[in-house]
Amino acid sequence: MAVLENPSPKFGLWGFLAQVLVGRWFMMFASFLIMAGAGGTYLFGIYSPVIKSTLGYDQETLNLIGSFKDLGANVGVLSGLLAEVSPPWFVLLVGSAMNFGGYLVIWLAVTRKIPKPSVWQMCAYICIAANSQNFANTGSLVTCVKNFPESRGLLLGLMKGFVGLSGAVFTQLYLAIYGNDSKSLILLIGWLPAIISLVFAFNIREMKISTHPNAAKVFYEYLYISLTLALVLMSLTIAQKYVNFPHYAYVGSATAVCFLLFFPCFIAFREEYYTWKLKNSQPYKPDTTSITVEQPPLPEGKEHEKSDVSCCMNICDKPKRGEDYTILQALLSMDMLVLFVATFCGLGCSLTAMDNMGQIGQSLGFPHKTVTTFLALVSIWSYFGRVFSGFVSEAMLTKWKIPRTLMMTFSLVLPSIGDFLVAFPFTGSVYVASLIFGFSHGCQMTLLFTIISELFGLKYYSTLFNCGQLASPLGSYIFNVHIVGKLYDKEALKQLVHQGISRSMVKELTCMGIKCYRVSFLILAGTNIFGALVSLVLVWRTWEYYKGDIYKRFRDEMEKNEKDMSTIEKRTRELD
Repeated sequence: MAVLENPSPKFGLWGFLAQVLVGRWFMMFASFLIMAGAGGTYLFGIYSPVIKSTLGYDQETLNLIGSFKDLGANVGVLSGLLAEVSPPWFVLLVGSAMNFGGYLVIWLAVTRKIPKPSVWQMCAYICIAANSQNFANTGSLVTCVKNFPESRGLLLGLMKGFVGLSGAVFTQLYLAIYGNDSKSLILLIGWLPAIISLVFAFNIREMKISTHPNAAKVFYEYLYISLTLALVLMSLTIAQKYVNFPHYAYVGSATAVCFLLFFPCFIAFREEYYTWKLKNSQPYKPDTTSITVEQPPLPEGKEHEKSDVSCCMNICDKPKRGEDYTILQALLSMDMLVLFVATFCGLGCSLTAMDNMGQIGQSLGFPHKTVTTFLALVSIWSYFGRVFSGFVSEAMLTKWKIPRTLMMTFSLVLPSIGDFLVAFPFTGSVYVASLIFGFSHGCQMTLLFTIISELFGLKYYSTLFNCGQLASPLGSYIFNVHIVGKLYDKEALKQLVHQGISRSMVKELTCMGIKCYRVSFLILAGTNIFGALVSLVLVWRTWEYYKGDIYKRFRDEMEKNEKDMSTIEKRTRELD
């Protein structure tokens, strides 16, 4: 590390603090915190019973509210379009207001501080609150990808990993602050993410990309910290299911979690200090030459030729892969169509499986405590899948030029194993299946966002990655409601007939035994395998593209930016 001798006062403490606040690494730390607060939807299973009991809803109405929660969480086109015309801080502030407002009204309703809202109002409130996480994703995640384009696989793995851990983090915080009070949990996930976005909104901004000699090392340090956090959360989750923790133990657990969550801040300060010292230690050499390069004038009539082309007329005139597609060019491309079908099969089946894990455990006779344990582990293993796919696919691409789309195929085949374990259960199979579903879902989420950025460019990434995930709720709805739900009810009715009981004699249908989910999960297994076969088309189409240097233009841009910054610094010193 270079050391600056006799630095000028302008490069003192205030200069360093300014470097930190506007630097890329502190911005990444701030994004980690924002993403760690963007998982309130994962806690619906904890606070939904209090909504049902206090507002007097039946199970069908609660499922309807849950469907609107999923709709809000996965439809992020509005946040993407807003990000195309406004700065990241504005997107984050809008999301902050939506998050606080939506959850605040829900909390007021369940604490009876306002009159009981109608069902459609509750659906609207939770849809708005859940949709706020898309604004956090778009404002922080997309900005980070644009600031670190050459490391997007590693970055997306970390960012989506923190989202996966957010549910477990919030659980530890609410147990320490409020105790086992589900009503207060609703308030917590309303005000805390809003405050985080407010505090760090103006640190999230696009910057001129530049090289950093220790970038890969820093990403792996962040990985080790997040892995430690995940293991701690997993250990606490299991321990708290079997041991009665006193309140001070919950406080200690939450303190340890917060320490690990803020530890990346120290790394950010270290890297910003390194960058600051490196800038100030460069010897000053007066620039005695000046070179001006002028672009030759365009032929008459050509100057406005490009701007005269309508956005609808150039849909078929697509650029090369990796260059910046327009929104319509990307959405109507064959690559996006194949990716949409694969995502519809993969994420749709994975979400369906995870949504039914509680009922699966119940049908196989597991006690409630056991069911809640493997449900909690699903989110932890989703984190492992997100960071695994990000870091491993990046290493495979860098070292052996293996297409990232091939790992998408692997992530689609894997959940079919879990589907077979549910269809033909044996001792311990549900535990293994829950881990597989969580892991594969995390892999698919990270790979989807990374592949979209690599194939269609970053110019309209805010909108494209939000459009890309629309296949997820669509697939979940079809498989969950029209396949798994109907087949479950059909098997439950068979059991009633066998027992000599009519449907009107029972309040709700409950199926017990290994046949409840056999047919439906065999269908899900076949759908996952079909999605994997479809994804092979994308592997074939992108094989040559990934064999090339897909990040070359970003490295060229970084070199140009560094030369420009060096020129500006020289001129500044000349003026001094």
